[in-house]
Amino acid sequence: MSNSARVETLKEIVGRSPRSITYPKTQDGKPKYTSEVFGENVFSLAQMAKALPKPVFASFMKQLRGRQALDRATADAIAHAVRIWAMDRGATHFTHWFQPQTDTTAEKHDAFLSLKSTFTAAGEEVTAIDSFSGSQLLQAEPDASSFPSGGMRSTFEARGYTVWDTTSPMFLQPGPHGTSVLYIPSVFISYNGDALDEKTVLLRSTEQVSKACCELLNLIDPVPLGAQPKYSRVSTTLGTEQEYFLIDRALYAQRPDLKHTGRTLVGNLPPKHQQMEDHYFGRVPSKVMATMSEAELELMRLGVPIKTRHNEVAPQQFELAPIFEEASLAVDHNLLTMDVLAKVAHKNKLKVLFHEKPFKGINGSGKHCNWSMSTDRGENLLDPTVKPETNYRFLLILAAVLHAVHQHGGLLRATIASASNEHRLGAQEAPPGIVSAFLGEHLNEVLNSVEEARPLKNFSKPEIQSIKLGGTVLDVKVATLPAISRDLTDRNRTSPFAFTGNKFEFRAVGSKQSPSFPVTVLNAAVASALQDVSAALRKQMGSKPAPSDADKLAVIRQFITSTKAIRFEGDGYSDAWVEEAERRGLPNIKNCPDAFAQLNDPKHVEMLTKLGIFSRSELSARYHILHERYAKDVLVEANTMRTLLTQQILPSAFEYRANLAQTAALLKGIEGEGESPELVALKAMTPVVKDLQAAIKKLEDSIHNMHVVEGDAVAEAVVANKEVVPAMGEARKHADKLEELTADKFYPIPRYSEILWF
Repeated sequence: MSNSARVETLKEIVGRSPRSITYPKTQDGKPKYTSEVFGENVFSLAQMAKALPKPVFASFMKQLRGRQALDRATADAIAHAVRIWAMDRGATHFTHWFQPQTDTTAEKHDAFLSLKSTFTAAGEEVTAIDSFSGSQLLQAEPDASSFPSGGMRSTFEARGYTVWDTTSPMFLQPGPHGTSVLYIPSVFISYNGDALDEKTVLLRSTEQVSKACCELLNLIDPVPLGAQPKYSRVSTTLGTEQEYFLIDRALYAQRPDLKHTGRTLVGNLPPKHQQMEDHYFGRVPSKVMATMSEAELELMRLGVPIKTRHNEVAPQQFELAPIFEEASLAVDHNLLTMDVLAKVAHKNKLKVLFHEKPFKGINGSGKHCNWSMSTDRGENLLDPTVKPETNYRFLLILAAVLHAVHQHGGLLRATIASASNEHRLGAQEAPPGIVSAFLGEHLNEVLNSVEEARPLKNFSKPEIQSIKLGGTVLDVKVATLPAISRDLTDRNRTSPFAFTGNKFEFRAVGSKQSPSFPVTVLNAAVASALQDVSAALRKQMGSKPAPSDADKLAVIRQFITSTKAIRFEGDGYSDAWVEEAERRGLPNIKNCPDAFAQLNDPKHVEMLTKLGIFSRSELSARYHILHERYAKDVLVEANTMRTLLTQQILPSAFEYRANLAQTAALLKGIEGEGESPELVALKAMTPVVKDLQAAIKKLEDSIHNMHVVEGDAVAEAVVANKEVVPAMGEARKHADKLEELTADKFYPIPRYSEILWF
């Protein structure tokens, strides 16, 4: 056993050239503008309008705006139009693309090919034709038995349905040999109508937010009796910042832990990692830039509005961020982003890691969900404007959001709980397991002044020249620099739910997970809170036709006071905050089984079921699915670690020990009195090897204890958390010490120094 495979791989990596692609050009050979490429592989509303007769398109738009099911004639017309559009661009197959409860997407491809039989006097004549009907567009039937169902479906009950989500446009993805596949974004439901996916509940939650928010907006801004309400639709908007690692695929292939679990189960930091703070926003390595650029081109073609790319804090860590979109479409686009990044990285001989904590001791990765609400007039309801202290609509909406987080913070914590995110929360630039909200100095003072019925404190400082829309202007005493706009709030990177100017950033969401479930629950909690605010306002205004400013202020003050415990402006990583949060009565949920238990809390169950976002059976199923997934993830990690330690790490240590022993024996008597350096090194390794062997035995015992309770997902998750995870931590401690003592020539797998600095 030796490190020869590592050495040869590193030589190959050094000599490897980045993959090159041709950027799209116009007919005269000039590079196309981004706007010309954007959405070219999407069957957008504009494309649909061109392809459909005007009455059919008008019918579709009417049904879309009214959130009504399509009639068969309209579906047939759309199916025919999209087939022609897709096949003209090389499509041979179509697929209903959906989101099972696996944090991934699923698809089953069907060809456009059909056979047509014609009966003549000579007999039956079979002809091949291309066809795609409205019924095929609207609905398909994948096998539902092999997807997580949490007991809602038996193994022998296989039927499930995918149904086209008309709010998300169809698109083309490249297939093999220059062909393509038509993707139809869909929901996934069981034979009995239960949601088996992530999207159905997200769509339900956005409807409830719209309904509750319009109710409040029309209450505070009424119209004359008999007139149409001013507000008929409110959308939740989302921008998902995606963090990830990129490493060389050849080195990845030599790490069984990375291949099977997405993270390193053993390994020490190199002398230089992120402590110099020189990677963040630094120059993007050429291999990575080539991958980023190719992925962005594919995403632009798919209508994914990628805006930002940069180095993140840890070595080989990067980020892509999009422009805000309606929430359900933003979720689709985030999952597409992950899929495209993985495919393009593979073509560039790299491997993308979405795991929240692939490397111990350096920053993990998150998926910061920037969330807000917008009216059908394009108004951002979380925009404080120039004077938030007198913007009562904004303050009522803000009070509702704070009320939502205060009432259902534990449930929000459950939505970001996973075996992988558990390693990240509370460490290196990741928010803690205590859910709190950060507003910033200015907005916090606005709420305090309203609550205390006093004037707003003066925030002006010598370096501040004047108040401008949305913030202030800074004077940095350099004449050649323009005025620098300053936001109303600073940013708090330690807060799991931070206000960042005109939106909230839900920072605790894990990089690997779908944003759908966290956003669904956030939407649900806000919808319920908006109902509470409306009810309080009606009670306050009594029989009056509209609330006065005094009525609004009274309700705002009521919710400012009741939600004060959830507001925290300090360092979320500090021990002092843990103690303070306990005094405030905020839950500090430290592990996944305790987080999942929040789904059984009567307060949360009542809210989710009352709004119709989950049925009780769907909620119960998700409770069991989360436990089952957690237990399986931990068990895969434990078995991978046991195999890695017993088949690679220990044997390499044994070989090195044998080499040391042989050398020490040969040198005995030659070097005079005392122990030889080789013998000293051998004796230093011996207790570590024994400790590792004992830790492996303890790990094996914990794995056995999981098998004892096999079949009970909740019990398995508890054993995984209380026994297996600590046993893995203990084994890793000794394995990492052994790595320090083992000569590089004998160490069998790529080290951090090679993976993070290829």
